[in-house]
Amino acid sequence: MRFKDIERIVKILETSSVREIEVTGFLGRKIRITKCTNNTPPVKVEAPAQPVKEEAEKTEKGVDNLVAIRSPIVGTFYRSPAPDAPPYIDIGDVVKPGQVVCIVEAMKLMNEIESDIAGKIVKMLVKNDDPVEYNQELFMVEPL
Repeated sequence: MRFKDIERIVKILETSSVREIEVTGFLGRKIRITKCTNNTPPVKVEAPAQPVKEEAEKTEKGVDNLVAIRSPIVGTFYRSPAPDAPPYIDIGDVVKPGQVVCIVEAMKLMNEIESDIAGKIVKMLVKNDDPVEYNQELFMVEPL
């Protein structure tokens, strides 16, 4: 499924009375798109952990053996779930696999980005409200 296909699905969802669409099976991934209302929590795009984990292991391992947490989508980076909420993580925090580290907004959908590894956050490579690209490094983690 291409980005244009997903964009068309979102437009159909916005103009219809359907509240949620889920598509499975393309490239072994699953995507769920939910129409947001003021009472709807952020939407999480689900994908299998294995391909992302393998990619994280292939990232640049410098002198400190750091591993990158990367953006799985193009969008806008947010450190916290709401403008007045505290950030998900800060430098020095220890994260575990599956822990939400930030949000990337894409096409009005808030996608929670999770850590694939256990480790200590040593660098933040993106500022709040910055645009991010697919596979862009967001954080550098020292594995534990």
